Amino acid sequence: MRTPATAVYAAAGAAILIWGATPVVTKIAVTAVDAVTVGILRTVLAALVTAPIAVLAGVARPKTRGQAALIAVSGFGGFVGFPLLFTFGLGHTSASHGALVLAALPVFTGLIAAAVDRKAPPARWWTGAVIAVIGEALLIGFRFGFDAAGASVFGDLLVLAGCVFAATGYVAGGRLTQSLGAWPTTLWGITIGGVLLAPALAFAPIGAAWETPGATGLLAIGYLALGSTLLAYVSWYWALARGGIVRMAASQFVQPIIGVALAAVILSEPMTWPLAASAALILAGVAIIQRR
Repeated sequence: MRTPATAVYAAAGAAILIWGATPVVTKIAVTAVDAVTVGILRTVLAALVTAPIAVLAGVARPKTRGQAALIAVSGFGGFVGFPLLFTFGLGHTSASHGALVLAALPVFTGLIAAAVDRKAPPARWWTGAVIAVIGEALLIGFRFGFDAAGASVFGDLLVLAGCVFAATGYVAGGRLTQSLGAWPTTLWGITIGGVLLAPALAFAPIGAAWETPGATGLLAIGYLALGSTLLAYVSWYWALARGGIVRMAASQFVQPIIGVALAAVILSEPMTWPLAASAALILAGVAIIQRR
């Protein structure tokens, strides 16, 4: 039975909304706890939820070498490499810049998926992607006065490197979901990531800030663990498996708009006219890609 398109877009939209707030929430978390520790905790805490479910509930496990390889790549890319690089990067740049750099995610995801499938994206995808990237360039490349306090090239590059890991994990997870399912793929991926990162807590520079992170800091870490890491990934993998990795990945171009808007409202980071122009181009690019 074919899945309704509305359900696919709703699942993708839910993930994008959760991830759209992630740069702001991460910025809040790293002001209370060391950035490296936050990056580790978002996966380890999520694994404390997923591991018992995966083991005790008899969740389907990878049965072939191919599936095992995909779950390993998905787990490491999405739940080890990305959270560490992204969170550490947010400790050295602004939430708005981090949100905008994430615009590279759908491009990386589409290109990696096309390389794996040995099939170039259609002309419509390239057209829409170029338009959306131009919209991002208004704010990322040229900045046009959109320069938040605390931003740095080093932090932006760390976030960009995290995007490569995340995109690789998306492609592996999206392909595995087609045969294993969204819940098993997410549960085992997070569990693997948690097992790999848990020993690192012994060496994390937790520091005195962890002694009094405050309710806001704890809520931020909880959001990253349960929202950004668990719920968003389940919805996203489900949407990728049913809507197509290359096609659905383009919807992530909308994510930076959410992140920048929230950064302006919650963190009082500056927002200027290029955001409106950028948003218009991004949405136009996404619309072109999504047209059938």
